[in-house]
Amino acid sequence: MNMKKLAAAGLAMGILASTSIGAGAVDLKWGSVHPDTAVTTQMMMKAIEEINANADDVTVNAFPNGTLGGSQDLVEGVQEGLVDIITEGPSQFAQWIPKSGQVEAPYLWQSVDHMLKTMNGEYRDTQNEMFDAINVRILGTFYYGTRQLTANKEVHTLADLEGMKIRVPQADMYVKMVESWNAAATPMNLNELYMALQTGTVDAQENPLTTFESNKFYEVVKNIILTDHIICPNQIYINGDVWNAMSEHDQEVVQTAIDNAIAWNNEQVLQAEEDLKKSLVDDYGCTLITPDETIREATIPYVQPLVEDWDLIQSYAE
Repeated sequence: MNMKKLAAAGLAMGILASTSIGAGAVDLKWGSVHPDTAVTTQMMMKAIEEINANADDVTVNAFPNGTLGGSQDLVEGVQEGLVDIITEGPSQFAQWIPKSGQVEAPYLWQSVDHMLKTMNGEYRDTQNEMFDAINVRILGTFYYGTRQLTANKEVHTLADLEGMKIRVPQADMYVKMVESWNAAATPMNLNELYMALQTGTVDAQENPLTTFESNKFYEVVKNIILTDHIICPNQIYINGDVWNAMSEHDQEVVQTAIDNAIAWNNEQVLQAEEDLKKSLVDDYGCTLITPDETIREATIPYVQPLVEDWDLIQSYAE
Protein backbone atom coordinates (compact mmCIF):
# COMPACT_ATOMS: atom_id res chain seq x y z
CA MET A 1 0.00 0.00 0.00
CA ASN A 2 1.63 3.26 -1.12
CA MET A 3 0.89 6.69 0.30
CA LYS A 4 -1.73 7.56 -2.33
CA LYS A 5 -3.53 4.33 -1.56
CA LEU A 6 -3.22 5.00 2.17
CA ALA A 7 -4.74 8.44 1.74
CA ALA A 8 -7.52 7.10 -0.44
CA ALA A 9 -8.27 4.31 2.01
CA GLY A 10 -8.30 6.78 4.85
CA LEU A 11 -10.78 9.05 3.11
CA ALA A 12 -13.02 6.13 2.25
CA MET A 13 -13.00 4.83 5.83
CA GLY A 14 -13.05 8.19 7.55
CA ILE A 15 -9.75 7.49 9.28
CA LEU A 16 -7.45 10.21 8.05
CA ALA A 17 -5.62 12.11 10.74
CA SER A 18 -7.38 15.24 11.87
CA THR A 19 -6.29 18.52 10.31
CA SER A 20 -8.28 20.67 12.74
CA ILE A 21 -6.62 19.85 16.03
CA GLY A 22 -6.77 22.89 18.28
CA ALA A 23 -10.33 23.70 17.18
CA GLY A 24 -11.86 21.48 19.84
CA ALA A 25 -11.97 17.78 20.54
CA VAL A 26 -10.18 15.66 17.95
CA ASP A 27 -9.83 11.99 17.15
CA LEU A 28 -6.28 10.74 16.65
CA LYS A 29 -5.32 7.58 14.81
CA TRP A 30 -2.65 5.24 16.19
CA GLY A 31 -1.38 2.79 13.61
CA SER A 32 0.68 -0.38 14.02
CA VAL A 33 1.57 -3.46 11.98
CA HIS A 34 1.35 -5.73 15.04
CA PRO A 35 -1.50 -8.24 15.46
CA ASP A 36 -4.15 -8.00 18.14
CA THR A 37 -2.45 -10.74 20.18
CA ALA A 38 0.91 -8.95 20.44
CA VAL A 39 2.09 -7.43 23.71
CA THR A 40 2.88 -4.32 21.65
CA THR A 41 -0.79 -3.98 20.75
CA GLN A 42 -1.87 -4.54 24.35
CA MET A 43 0.52 -1.77 25.36
CA MET A 44 -1.06 0.53 22.78
CA MET A 45 -4.55 -0.25 24.09
CA LYS A 46 -3.51 0.46 27.69
CA ALA A 47 -2.07 3.83 26.69
CA ILE A 48 -5.17 4.69 24.69
CA GLU A 49 -7.49 3.77 27.56
CA GLU A 50 -5.59 6.06 29.93
CA ILE A 51 -5.42 8.91 27.42
CA ASN A 52 -9.12 8.75 26.61
CA ALA A 53 -10.02 8.72 30.29
CA ASN A 54 -7.96 11.80 31.17
CA ALA A 55 -7.43 14.06 28.16
CA ASP A 56 -9.60 17.14 27.65
CA ASP A 57 -9.64 17.46 23.86
CA VAL A 58 -8.01 14.29 22.54
CA THR A 59 -9.43 10.85 21.77
CA VAL A 60 -7.18 8.15 20.36
CA ASN A 61 -8.34 5.20 18.27
CA ALA A 62 -6.30 2.05 17.62
CA PHE A 63 -5.54 0.61 14.17
CA PRO A 64 -3.29 -2.45 14.69
CA ASN A 65 -2.61 -5.37 12.36
CA GLY A 66 -1.53 -3.26 9.39
CA THR A 67 -4.97 -1.68 9.01
CA LEU A 68 -3.40 1.58 7.87
CA GLY A 69 -0.68 -0.09 5.80
CA GLY A 70 2.77 -1.59 6.25
CA SER A 71 5.72 -0.13 8.06
CA GLN A 72 6.76 2.21 5.26
CA ASP A 73 3.20 3.49 4.89
CA LEU A 74 3.10 4.30 8.60
CA VAL A 75 6.45 6.08 8.79
CA GLU A 76 5.59 8.16 5.75
CA GLY A 77 2.09 8.73 7.04
CA VAL A 78 3.13 10.11 10.42
CA GLN A 79 5.42 12.60 8.69
CA GLU A 80 2.69 13.75 6.31
CA GLY A 81 -0.10 13.83 8.90
CA LEU A 82 -2.01 10.92 7.37
CA VAL A 83 -1.51 9.00 10.63
CA ASP A 84 -1.18 10.76 13.99
CA ILE A 85 0.69 8.22 16.15
CA ILE A 86 2.54 5.05 15.17
CA THR A 87 4.45 2.21 16.81
CA GLU A 88 7.52 1.32 14.76
CA GLY A 89 11.19 0.43 14.81
CA PRO A 90 13.67 3.32 14.56
CA SER A 91 15.40 1.86 11.52
CA GLN A 92 12.23 2.31 9.49
CA PHE A 93 13.05 6.03 9.41
CA ALA A 94 16.59 5.57 8.10
CA GLN A 95 15.63 6.82 4.62
CA TRP A 96 14.97 10.27 6.12
CA ILE A 97 17.12 10.15 9.28
CA PRO A 98 20.14 7.99 8.41
CA LYS A 99 21.35 7.78 12.02
CA SER A 100 18.01 6.53 13.30
CA GLY A 101 18.68 2.94 12.35
CA GLN A 102 21.94 2.68 14.25
CA VAL A 103 20.17 2.01 17.56
CA GLU A 104 19.09 -1.35 16.15
CA ALA A 105 22.65 -2.34 15.32
CA PRO A 106 23.59 -5.93 16.16
CA TYR A 107 25.46 -6.35 19.44
CA LEU A 108 25.30 -2.59 20.17
CA TRP A 109 23.60 -2.82 23.56
CA GLN A 110 25.25 -4.40 26.57
CA SER A 111 21.93 -5.12 28.29
CA VAL A 112 18.23 -4.30 28.17
CA ASP A 113 18.76 -1.79 30.98
CA HIS A 114 21.53 -0.10 28.99
CA MET A 115 19.19 0.30 26.02
CA LEU A 116 16.18 1.60 27.97
CA LYS A 117 18.11 4.09 30.11
CA THR A 118 19.92 5.43 27.06
CA MET A 119 16.95 5.67 24.72
CA ASN A 120 14.59 7.20 27.31
CA GLY A 121 17.27 9.47 28.77
CA GLU A 122 19.56 12.09 27.37
CA TYR A 123 19.94 10.30 24.06
CA ARG A 124 16.21 10.72 23.31
CA ASP A 125 16.81 14.49 23.16
CA THR A 126 19.57 13.83 20.64
CA GLN A 127 17.19 11.74 18.56
CA ASN A 128 14.35 14.25 18.74
CA GLU A 129 16.60 16.98 17.44
CA MET A 130 17.05 14.84 14.34
CA PHE A 131 13.37 13.94 14.03
CA ASP A 132 12.32 17.59 14.20
CA ALA A 133 13.50 17.84 10.60
CA ILE A 134 10.73 15.49 9.44
CA ASN A 135 8.01 16.86 11.76
CA VAL A 136 7.98 13.83 14.03
CA ARG A 137 8.45 13.52 17.80
CA ILE A 138 9.51 10.43 19.76
CA LEU A 139 7.24 9.89 22.76
CA GLY A 140 9.08 6.90 24.18
CA THR A 141 11.16 3.80 23.59
CA PHE A 142 10.13 0.35 24.78
CA TYR A 143 11.75 -3.07 24.87
CA TYR A 144 10.55 -5.01 21.85
CA GLY A 145 12.63 -8.03 22.75
CA THR A 146 15.92 -9.66 21.98
CA ARG A 147 15.93 -10.80 18.40
CA GLN A 148 16.66 -14.46 17.71
CA LEU A 149 16.98 -16.36 14.46
CA THR A 150 14.37 -18.99 13.65
CA ALA A 151 14.86 -21.26 10.68
CA ASN A 152 13.72 -24.33 8.77
CA LYS A 153 17.01 -26.07 9.58
CA GLU A 154 19.44 -26.23 12.48
CA VAL A 155 22.08 -23.51 12.67
CA HIS A 156 25.07 -24.04 14.95
CA THR A 157 27.76 -21.92 13.32
CA LEU A 158 28.26 -19.13 10.78
CA ALA A 159 28.87 -21.62 7.99
CA ASP A 160 25.34 -23.02 8.43
CA LEU A 161 23.87 -19.65 7.40
CA GLU A 162 25.55 -19.42 4.02
CA GLY A 163 23.07 -18.96 1.19
CA MET A 164 19.97 -18.99 3.39
CA LYS A 165 17.11 -16.62 2.50
CA ILE A 166 16.39 -14.68 5.69
CA ARG A 167 13.48 -12.28 6.07
CA VAL A 168 14.38 -8.94 7.62
CA PRO A 169 12.45 -5.70 8.18
CA GLN A 170 12.66 -3.13 5.41
CA ALA A 171 15.71 -1.49 6.96
CA ASP A 172 19.30 -1.23 5.74
CA MET A 173 20.99 -2.23 9.02
CA TYR A 174 19.22 -5.59 9.02
CA VAL A 175 20.13 -6.20 5.41
CA LYS A 176 23.80 -5.52 6.14
CA MET A 177 23.71 -7.84 9.15
CA VAL A 178 22.46 -10.74 7.05
CA GLU A 179 25.06 -9.94 4.40
CA SER A 180 27.74 -10.35 7.06
CA TRP A 181 26.41 -13.89 7.55
CA ASN A 182 26.89 -14.68 3.81
CA ALA A 183 23.13 -15.12 3.58
CA ALA A 184 20.49 -13.48 1.38
CA ALA A 185 18.44 -10.74 3.05
CA THR A 186 14.78 -10.66 2.00
CA PRO A 187 12.99 -7.51 3.27
CA MET A 188 9.22 -7.80 3.64
CA ASN A 189 6.39 -6.63 5.86
CA LEU A 190 5.63 -8.62 9.00
CA ASN A 191 2.09 -9.44 7.90
CA GLU A 192 3.48 -11.23 4.80
CA LEU A 193 5.98 -13.36 6.69
CA TYR A 194 3.90 -16.36 7.79
CA MET A 195 3.02 -17.24 4.22
CA ALA A 196 6.59 -16.66 3.07
CA LEU A 197 7.89 -19.12 5.65
CA GLN A 198 5.14 -21.61 4.85
CA THR A 199 5.80 -21.57 1.11
CA GLY A 200 9.59 -21.49 1.38
CA THR A 201 9.93 -18.01 -0.09
CA VAL A 202 12.26 -17.49 2.86
CA ASP A 203 14.16 -20.07 4.91
CA ALA A 204 14.34 -18.12 8.15
CA GLN A 205 13.38 -14.97 9.98
CA GLU A 206 14.67 -13.06 12.98
CA ASN A 207 12.46 -11.52 15.66
CA PRO A 208 11.99 -11.56 19.40
CA LEU A 209 10.42 -14.75 20.72
CA THR A 210 7.24 -12.86 21.65
CA THR A 211 6.76 -11.89 18.00
CA PHE A 212 7.60 -15.44 16.90
CA GLU A 213 4.91 -16.78 19.22
CA SER A 214 2.18 -14.17 18.67
CA ASN A 215 2.42 -14.57 14.89
CA LYS A 216 2.39 -18.37 15.21
CA PHE A 217 5.57 -18.78 13.21
CA TYR A 218 6.22 -21.93 15.26
CA GLU A 219 3.66 -23.62 13.01
CA VAL A 220 6.00 -23.34 10.02
CA VAL A 221 9.57 -23.20 11.43
CA LYS A 222 10.78 -25.13 14.47
CA ASN A 223 14.47 -24.27 14.99
CA ILE A 224 15.15 -21.36 17.36
CA ILE A 225 18.76 -20.22 17.25
CA LEU A 226 19.61 -18.10 20.31
CA THR A 227 21.84 -15.59 18.55
CA ASP A 228 20.79 -12.72 20.87
CA HIS A 229 21.91 -10.52 18.00
CA ILE A 230 19.87 -7.39 18.72
CA ILE A 231 18.45 -6.03 21.96
CA CYS A 232 15.71 -4.31 20.08
CA PRO A 233 14.18 -0.91 20.84
CA ASN A 234 10.85 0.08 19.38
CA GLN A 235 9.42 3.55 19.60
CA ILE A 236 6.17 5.48 19.71
CA TYR A 237 6.07 8.49 17.38
CA ILE A 238 3.63 11.35 16.95
CA ASN A 239 3.23 13.87 14.17
CA GLY A 240 4.92 17.10 15.28
CA ASP A 241 2.04 19.40 14.33
CA VAL A 242 -0.42 17.21 16.23
CA TRP A 243 1.77 17.26 19.33
CA ASN A 244 2.39 21.00 19.21
CA ALA A 245 -1.32 21.76 18.83
CA MET A 246 -2.23 19.90 22.03
CA SER A 247 -2.79 21.76 25.26
CA GLU A 248 -0.10 21.38 27.90
CA HIS A 249 -2.51 19.30 29.94
CA ASP A 250 -3.19 16.88 27.11
CA GLN A 251 0.51 16.62 26.30
CA GLU A 252 1.14 15.60 29.92
CA VAL A 253 -1.72 13.09 29.81
CA VAL A 254 -0.44 11.52 26.59
CA GLN A 255 3.16 11.36 27.79
CA THR A 256 2.24 9.90 31.19
CA ALA A 257 -0.03 7.28 29.64
CA ILE A 258 2.67 6.21 27.21
CA ASP A 259 5.31 6.08 29.96
CA ASN A 260 3.02 3.88 32.06
CA ALA A 261 2.18 1.59 29.15
CA ILE A 262 5.86 1.26 28.23
CA ALA A 263 6.75 0.24 31.80
CA TRP A 264 4.03 -2.42 31.68
CA ASN A 265 5.22 -3.63 28.27
CA ASN A 266 8.82 -4.00 29.40
CA GLU A 267 7.87 -6.17 32.36
CA GLN A 268 5.61 -8.32 30.21
CA VAL A 269 8.15 -8.87 27.44
CA LEU A 270 11.03 -9.73 29.77
CA GLN A 271 8.92 -12.30 31.60
CA ALA A 272 7.37 -13.65 28.42
CA GLU A 273 10.76 -14.28 26.84
CA GLU A 274 11.82 -16.45 29.76
CA ASP A 275 8.52 -18.33 29.77
CA LEU A 276 8.54 -18.81 26.02
CA LYS A 277 11.88 -20.57 25.92
CA LYS A 278 10.26 -23.40 27.82
CA SER A 279 6.78 -23.37 26.28
CA LEU A 280 7.99 -23.20 22.69
CA VAL A 281 9.83 -26.46 23.31
CA ASP A 282 7.27 -28.20 25.52
CA ASP A 283 4.07 -27.03 23.83
CA TYR A 284 5.02 -26.39 20.21
CA GLY A 285 7.84 -28.85 19.56
CA CYS A 286 10.51 -26.29 18.80
CA THR A 287 14.23 -26.89 19.25
CA LEU A 288 16.46 -24.37 21.05
CA ILE A 289 20.01 -24.08 19.72
CA THR A 290 22.82 -22.00 21.19
CA PRO A 291 25.23 -21.29 18.33
CA ASP A 292 28.95 -20.76 18.68
CA GLU A 293 30.59 -17.31 18.64
CA THR A 294 31.34 -17.26 14.90
CA ILE A 295 28.09 -15.44 14.07
CA ARG A 296 28.81 -12.66 16.58
CA GLU A 297 32.44 -12.46 15.52
CA ALA A 298 31.49 -12.01 11.87
CA THR A 299 28.81 -9.42 12.58
CA ILE A 300 30.46 -6.80 14.80
CA PRO A 301 33.32 -5.78 12.48
CA TYR A 302 30.84 -5.49 9.63
CA VAL A 303 28.31 -3.20 11.37
CA GLN A 304 30.31 -1.20 13.93
CA PRO A 305 31.76 1.19 11.30
CA LEU A 306 28.18 1.98 10.25
CA VAL A 307 27.23 3.24 13.73
CA GLU A 308 28.42 6.80 14.14
CA ASP A 309 27.40 6.95 17.81
CA TRP A 310 28.77 3.53 18.81
CA ASP A 311 31.26 4.96 21.33
CA LEU A 312 28.78 7.54 22.68
CA ILE A 313 26.18 4.84 23.24
CA GLN A 314 28.71 2.62 25.00
CA SER A 315 29.55 5.53 27.33
CA TYR A 316 25.97 5.54 28.65
CA ALA A 317 26.52 2.06 30.05
CA GLU A 318 29.34 3.26 32.30
